[in-house]
Amino acid sequence: MRVVSLLPGATEIVAAVGGAGQLVGISHECDYPPSIRHLPRVTSTPLDPSLPGPAIDAEVRRLREAGRAVIAVDGDALRRLAPDLVITQDLCEVCAVADGAVHRLAGALSPAPAVLALSGRTLEGVLEDIGRVAVALDLADEADELTAGLRSRLARLRRGAPTRRPRVLCIEWLEPLYLAGHWVPDLVAAAGGLDVAAAPGAHSAVSSWSAAVALRPDLILVMLCGFGVDRARAELDAVADAVADTGALHALGTAPVWLLDGNAYTSRPGPRLVDGAERIQSAMAGAERTGLARWRAP
Repeated sequence: MRVVSLLPGATEIVAAVGGAGQLVGISHECDYPPSIRHLPRVTSTPLDPSLPGPAIDAEVRRLREAGRAVIAVDGDALRRLAPDLVITQDLCEVCAVADGAVHRLAGALSPAPAVLALSGRTLEGVLEDIGRVAVALDLADEADELTAGLRSRLARLRRGAPTRRPRVLCIEWLEPLYLAGHWVPDLVAAAGGLDVAAAPGAHSAVSSWSAAVALRPDLILVMLCGFGVDRARAELDAVADAVADTGALHALGTAPVWLLDGNAYTSRPGPRLVDGAERIQSAMAGAERTGLARWRAP
């Protein structure tokens, strides 16, 4: 089967169930596992990821207001690749091509490929999506083995959870301030904590520093959507003065702030979400791991 993945999380799922050899095209954002990086890219975006967070947010809003796609598919490239299956999502237009656009493009091809839109908004939903991808690739047994291993790791985390559940605030964008939703509350719960800002499956929501501080978190996790620890540290340093004006910097000083590689471990609906839960539990214990670092106010 010839498979095109328009979503980094889907690419990771395909590879994790043993289907990397069936991939013939991927999105411009796909970077894991490294073995897929040579594949043709079939999407693009006018967004410049090197811009500061506020500028990226403003550009996304401008594109939407202008009726332009945040992420677009190269129809000619898709035609040349002649996929049997295209995998996309219906969750977030900033993360992947809009579901409707993919169906229109696929329908224009001859023969038209099947389109599988992943829809998991909770951790359980993501595990179910792993099974759906595997069935489409005729790799259901491999998916059963993968998800059994992931569930075993989650069970181990729950057994090692702290006696007292810490109140955790999860931030996925700093300016404007977005508090993480979707599967992130599930990751916090699996690690033994309580997400004070969102319920499992809820959309990420705009907030304010004063409202966030009022939630009285014991732990603050900064897990920027699409970015790693270094970018999170730079962005947090940049907004520190503004946070101080609200009185929130004092609260940040009393609640430990940990930086997590959101791009790898919390933004993408795929197998590495369980790695994210493990790192969240490490943050609760005050321990450093790869993809996790302590932030201190400058």
